[in-house]
Amino acid sequence: MNINTIKLMLVEDHKLIRVGVRTLFEESQGFEVVAEAETGKDAVNKALQYNPDIIMLDIMLPDMSGLKVIKAIQDEDINSKIIILSSDNNIEDILKALSLGVYAYIIKDVNTDILTYIVKTVNDGAIWLDPKIVPLLREKSDKIIPQKKTSRAMFRNSHSNLTQREYEVLKLVVDGKSNQEIANQLYISEHTAKAHVCNIIQKLLVDDRTQAAVKAIKEGIV
Repeated sequence: MNINTIKLMLVEDHKLIRVGVRTLFEESQGFEVVAEAETGKDAVNKALQYNPDIIMLDIMLPDMSGLKVIKAIQDEDINSKIIILSSDNNIEDILKALSLGVYAYIIKDVNTDILTYIVKTVNDGAIWLDPKIVPLLREKSDKIIPQKKTSRAMFRNSHSNLTQREYEVLKLVVDGKSNQEIANQLYISEHTAKAHVCNIIQKLLVDDRTQAAVKAIKEGIV
């Protein structure tokens, strides 16, 4: 196995879907599917055994929810990056998954080329939200978590240490853009985009870009 190969574990109880995803990555350069699991309990055990770079996890499993699997994996101090690949677009589940620090939330009808791209960028530290999810977060998050009805000006006053460029970057983070996509859209280098994201995370007093995106939505900047 090449040192740069991304080790992937698939957690999916539907065999047809699991085989299809496995085949996709086995036929794509730079990936190795090191383990598969059909249940949450098996997923935690195999995550400990194989220590994959990426865990691709369905949120609906027969023995326990994917959310509980995430918590169990975190309790074991497993450092794998978790991607949700699910048909579940329930806003409450999405928000809970984001609050737990998943790196991507993807709806299962995703294009296969995009799926491999997402895994590569997540492995590099990016986050990705399915475009179908962003409107749900904007429109419905206040029904589950009370949203502060702040104007952009009020948000700026509360977070006056954010620069105008950082606001632009933050909006793209909320839209699920990777560092490279942010760089392309703003005509800056990927290194500069990454630096802006790091500054935003520090200034908003959050742990990662997912939490920064969720905080921006809750506080009404987007």
